[in-house]
Amino acid sequence: MLSSDQEPHNGDSRRDFLKKSSLITAIALTPSVAVKAAENQADERFAALFERIPLNITVNGTVHKASIEPRVTLLDYLREELHLTGTKKGCDHGQCGACTVHVDGERLNSCLSLAVMNEGKKITTIEGLADGEQLHPMQAAFIKHDGFQCGYCTSGQIMSAVACVNEGHTGSRAQISEYMSGNICRCGAYPNIVDAIVEVSKGGTKA
Repeated sequence: MLSSDQEPHNGDSRRDFLKKSSLITAIALTPSVAVKAAENQADERFAALFERIPLNITVNGTVHKASIEPRVTLLDYLREELHLTGTKKGCDHGQCGACTVHVDGERLNSCLSLAVMNEGKKITTIEGLADGEQLHPMQAAFIKHDGFQCGYCTSGQIMSAVACVNEGHTGSRAQISEYMSGNICRCGAYPNIVDAIVEVSKGGTKA
């Protein structure tokens, strides 16, 4: 006859069974999970090698050759890869104009354009307007007429303003305002911006 210490307890047997079952299950599953994770990581690394597209682009007169992911916007390429941070990221939806640059002489919201779409094109950013230490006339006019306050939108405003003059949309203050309506100034410096554009347009200066 078994003593009380030797008598089997159903609860203990059940707990032992569950522990052993859980251990066996874990051992059985771990290899497949680990293999699957390793396969996923390998797939991502493999895909990264092939999901890059060569890019040849001229920015502010300098030719750049790169290999980039097709999803990279022109804005992010300029800021993150070329470190041209004068072009600002505002809304990132093409609504504020802070990211305006010139592509082959025409203004463009760089947040709406993929970098690879600009293969072989010539890009001008705010950093490329000045001639060394000599400011572009539009930059000088913005300073003269207080065409900015916080300054965050200013680079985009200036790039659009240069295009406004170059494209001949300066027949009146109303026409200038209409052309510049895609560039938002939350500080409200609009009249001064128009003043700067009017002055440059009278000087006949082109970028």
